[in-house]
Amino acid sequence: LTFSVDDSQSFQNLSNWKKEFIYYADVKEPESFPFVILGNKVDIDERQVSTEEAQDWCRNNGNHPYFETSAKDATNVAAAFEEAVRRVLASEDRSDHFIQTDTVNLHRKPKPSSSCC
Repeated sequence: LTFSVDDSQSFQNLSNWKKEFIYYADVKEPESFPFVILGNKVDIDERQVSTEEAQDWCRNNGNHPYFETSAKDATNVAAAFEEAVRRVLASEDRSDHFIQTDTVNLHRKPKPSSSCC
């Protein structure tokens, strides 16, 4: 989830965006979903959201990791994506608990049938 550090309204919308994601992605266990929070546009001087405010929100809303980034100059972008991947891989065995899907696993081996017909 991303907000702009130069726009307090975008920060205030984080909780709504998190709820919408959980709803529309049909997340089964939202409390253990591997969210990563990004405060973007740290290259801009007119900051409206402090690092402390963002860290407090992360602590109080699931203890999510927080990164301050700049898409413009690539500050912390790689580190944030690496953390997101680390969190997804760490939870891979539990992945069926996160998002319900209507897909078929084509690599799954069929269970042997005890019937001959």
